[in-house]
Amino acid sequence: MDTSPPKKTRNIPCEECPLLCSGHFRSFEPPELEFISGFKRGELVSDAGSTILLEGTHSVHLYTVISGWGFRYKMLEDGRRQILNYVLPGDFLGLQGSVLSEMHHSVDALSDMILCVFERNRLFDLFETHPHLAYDITWLAAREEQMLDEHLLSIGRRSAMERAAYLLSFLYERGAAVELFNRKARIAPLTQQHVADTLGLSLVHTNKTLKKLGDRGAISWLDSGFEIRDNEKLREIANWTGLPEFARPFI
Repeated sequence: MDTSPPKKTRNIPCEECPLLCSGHFRSFEPPELEFISGFKRGELVSDAGSTILLEGTHSVHLYTVISGWGFRYKMLEDGRRQILNYVLPGDFLGLQGSVLSEMHHSVDALSDMILCVFERNRLFDLFETHPHLAYDITWLAAREEQMLDEHLLSIGRRSAMERAAYLLSFLYERGAAVELFNRKARIAPLTQQHVADTLGLSLVHTNKTLKKLGDRGAISWLDSGFEIRDNEKLREIANWTGLPEFARPFI
């Protein structure tokens, strides 16, 4: 695993932000956009497989995912990994380090990613001068907690097949909401090892579980990815109602 920090940079004006122009997120008032333009320090290009944030370290930056996707995870001393959640365009990274001084989880890039970079030491200026933006950050943190609640429920109470159905439907709907997979039904890149490390199952058990979903016509397994053939069936198997659709905030 490449743990070196991403180094490629670029700089796009906030007014031309791809997220702002996509129509999937709420717009900013002119004073908010002016503040964010000063808060921002550029963009970072992170290659697939690189580590963006490392557990136990102090990050001087906060990030918003502009494109691509990755995952949050924790490691045990013996090398076992638990994937906590997945980060997609519009997600805010590094807030934990601002509150607790150091990161208590890591974030790796699944695909090539572009991240908007902010100075962590200016975060309190945002809370003091722009309450609506502060509320947006609070909303993002609460939403992350809600998703983790659902993941914990899945690991604790759903069967292996229900867990897998929930995860793939969850990723498909989150990705579709921001056109991460270009409106296709394929979730990629994602390996069965990623799925196993998310569901808390062995790789063998995960393989058998995904085969059962394939036999039911819900998914097809592809090299480094999955094709969703019937999302409604995945929802039904997982006993999950899906994600609401609305223009959510981002920073």
